[in-house]
Amino acid sequence: QLQLVESGGGLVQPGGSLRLSCAASGFTLNYYTIVWFRQAPGKEREGVSCISSSGGSTNYADSVEGRFTISRDNAKNTVYLQMNSLKPEDTAIYYCAAGNYLDCTYYSSRPYNYWGQGTQVTVSS
Repeated sequence: QLQLVESGGGLVQPGGSLRLSCAASGFTLNYYTIVWFRQAPGKEREGVSCISSSGGSTNYADSVEGRFTISRDNAKNTVYLQMNSLKPEDTAIYYCAAGNYLDCTYYSSRPYNYWGQGTQVTVSS
């Protein structure tokens, strides 16, 4: 079965950190550009960060620039999103998606081949 599985979400206090993982099963992530999206209740889905298939290009939404870092470990078939200095407005369900692209151009709006089921991130005191 071809799927992406996110993990690492949870409840954290403002200013805290979490690391999300996006693991692939049934296929190899090496050839895919990976994007993290998030969706908060009552809000539209937002593209948070992107990493190209080679890992040589990354992009971030303005709202997370300087706080989040995306990376990939192709040997582990996994992509990570390190989230630091978390704010209450980061609360959302976070999804990873894989697309057969070489770069992160227009990453928020392109169609993707695979999606994970999502992991909840709650930032609250």
